[in-house]
Amino acid sequence: MAFLNSLLEFLVECGILIFEYIGVGVIIWTSLVSLYKYVTRRPDTRIYLAKGLAMGLEFKLGSEILRTVVVREWKEIAIVAGIIVLRAALTFLIHWEIRQEEKEEEKKV
Repeated sequence: MAFLNSLLEFLVECGILIFEYIGVGVIIWTSLVSLYKYVTRRPDTRIYLAKGLAMGLEFKLGSEILRTVVVREWKEIAIVAGIIVLRAALTFLIHWEIRQEEKEEEKKV
């Protein structure tokens, strides 16, 4: 049983790292492409950046959800829950902003 527990912890830690790295990679890539779009005055820069940030945050949110599997103390659970709530709120706000930008784009066309 101890072997299975340590195997689960190892797999969860690997999953957390993978999700964290993917999330950071998506955010960095999106930021660089958005910077290029901003410099070249592309009209879709804000929507592209918002969608990329939302995708990166969703990967990072997935890593926090995985982190709840290995948490052992109530204090750690509270910290992870707070992080999940903050990231979920950020994701919600970014999706709301995307919808608003898309509505404005439709009005212009």
